[in-house]
Amino acid sequence: MERDSRPQRLLSSLEAVLLGKAREIRLLVAALLSDGHVLLEDVPGTGKTTLARSLAQAAGLEFRRVQFTPDLLPSDLTGGAVWRPSQGEFEILKGPVFSQVLLADEINRASPRTQSALLEAMEERQVSLEGSTHPLPDPFLVLATQNPVEFHGVFPLPEAQMDRFLIRLSLGYPSQDVEHRLVSEIPSARIGAGAVPTALLPGDLAELRGKVRQVHLEPALAGWIVELVRATRQHRAVRLGASPRVGIALAMFTRALALLDGRDHVRPEDVVEAWIPVAAHRVHPRDALGRSETILEEIRLGIPLPV
Repeated sequence: MERDSRPQRLLSSLEAVLLGKAREIRLLVAALLSDGHVLLEDVPGTGKTTLARSLAQAAGLEFRRVQFTPDLLPSDLTGGAVWRPSQGEFEILKGPVFSQVLLADEINRASPRTQSALLEAMEERQVSLEGSTHPLPDPFLVLATQNPVEFHGVFPLPEAQMDRFLIRLSLGYPSQDVEHRLVSEIPSARIGAGAVPTALLPGDLAELRGKVRQVHLEPALAGWIVELVRATRQHRAVRLGASPRVGIALAMFTRALALLDGRDHVRPEDVVEAWIPVAAHRVHPRDALGRSETILEEIRLGIPLPV
């Protein structure tokens, strides 16, 4: 496969905005190409909102942001009907969910009722308003930021909603050198509206997603993915293992990683790279103090690579 320069332009645009986070940006772009939603879990101030806004600008997509709070209602997200006396009828006003890139900021500060309003949109790509369904734009990507559960005033996301996110990322604090640059340099307009150069033209994203589906996944690698997923359901330290949706997500996400590297086939290292970002938030340990990442790494090392 001839290497497509468009994903690389997208990566370069984002790396110029969020310094020192090449790996996280790569995974985010792969999620975009896989048509999957992303959960960004981290402490405030690490660049999550900047990254989401910059991704929309670089990909040429419409961006909306919703600050999730305990008093946010489902209708504040989806919209609703407003009575127009002059017309003698109700008018449907669509909410911010009707955008191509939706940043659900601090999603776990909203009540479970409002969180659940996002489920239909994420899974079905449509919203029910006043007895009728309204399709969401294509593409439609939810980037949700989440504060750690130890923070005050948060409602943990239910397992069913966690399963709707293709990957979970954590940006983490910048390195000392990068933080020194951020402190020393005069803030520029690079994170302002229109400051990120557009890397994709209209129609590019749909074409790239079509290329992702054409990337070949060997039957032996597909079998390895199935073994990994099924092993999570039998592990002694796991309360709730990975659903079949995890295997499907891994198959698509590894194809996107291969495309970013200019390959027409998936390699074992793509599965290794995707395993924890795709599966960790969907595998729930029995022990509240247990880490799903540790369990997943143990599972992966215990199942040999296909030959």
